[in-house]
Amino acid sequence: MRTAVVVGAGVGGLTAAGALARAGWKVTLLERDDRLRPGRAALVLWPNGVRALQALGLSGGLDGICTPVPPAGIRRPDGTWLVQPGASQIGSPPVVVHREDLHDAFIAGLGEQVDVRAGIEVQSARVHRDRPAVGDGRVTFEADLVVAADGPNSVIRRRLAASSTFASAGFAAWRAVIPWYRVPELPREVAPHGEALGDGQRFAYASLGERGSSGGSTRGGIYWVATVPGAPRPEPAAGQLALLRRWFADWHAPVGQLLAATEAEDLVQEPVGELTPLPETFGVPAGRGGYVLVGDAAHAMPHHLAQGASLALEDVATLHSVLVGSTSAGLGPALQEYSRLRRARALRVSQQSRKAAAVLQRRGRLASSLARVNPRALDRAAAVSAEWAGPTG
Repeated sequence: MRTAVVVGAGVGGLTAAGALARAGWKVTLLERDDRLRPGRAALVLWPNGVRALQALGLSGGLDGICTPVPPAGIRRPDGTWLVQPGASQIGSPPVVVHREDLHDAFIAGLGEQVDVRAGIEVQSARVHRDRPAVGDGRVTFEADLVVAADGPNSVIRRRLAASSTFASAGFAAWRAVIPWYRVPELPREVAPHGEALGDGQRFAYASLGERGSSGGSTRGGIYWVATVPGAPRPEPAAGQLALLRRWFADWHAPVGQLLAATEAEDLVQEPVGELTPLPETFGVPAGRGGYVLVGDAAHAMPHHLAQGASLALEDVATLHSVLVGSTSAGLGPALQEYSRLRRARALRVSQQSRKAAAVLQRRGRLASSLARVNPRALDRAAAVSAEWAGPTG
């Protein structure tokens, strides 16, 4: 039986562990926290991410936990339209899902072949007895394949591709989910989802289900994400929330109401940056096996296009596809094919992310040109990013 060590229990790590186990591999999943945690707030899945889940056999039940987010236009802070509703032509809309609901689905898909080891912080990666291995300074874990899903500051990537570094994108970002019992009654004319752009600032929100719904997720509410120029804030969560309320105080409804209903424990501040340059390869042969990079460990980028989770799922679906056709003689050809497919795809999405950033992060005098935003520019960036058709392309 082939063996794998998966490092990191986020979206990429959990799906990789489950996919390999269902394909007959014996899998060890390493997580540095003391237990598997779902992460907080919510995330967006574009059609490419949903297709990846389908390819992995994990799409069952998505309808019950996901809420579509159709294009709703973009407003200025004063509420006037920057991009009118209906101007976007992105095709199938993304969906928003609570992280805890998606986490539960991934945990259910792990199966009995996954040995979960929590409290293991990987510190090294090296070949051990002719096989790739990682260690935490006390224990060495070796396998035929090591999957690095340990995030933008990946220890394994630093060992395999030392020239690739995670650099700040120049702005701070926050996410939160306000549970329905705290969501204020919003005016009837306020849409259940929307987006607004200011001088380098951005605020977007979307409903997780419907208020009072008895089906689907029990973790519904309003999900919002806000970005502002500058470095991550060092203050405690309560201080960060106070700053957000001040920075967005005069923005149109429901921005102020949503921030007023948010509590400090709802708030999640996340590092936002870009991996530059991308590693030369996402698959590295080592002894009789090798290492692969997935998710942010391979191609972290700012969330202008909200593609982080979807790209990680694409990675895993592609990895699963190339490994199914590999032989027991060695993983080298499969790792090369994985890298060929995924690196080209990551470069393409990264280019589109930069194009979106040119619109979404305008500041100062450039912000005045927001009146001339062509929605087709954002549509093209979103469409190219979501165009992935399946594991072989």
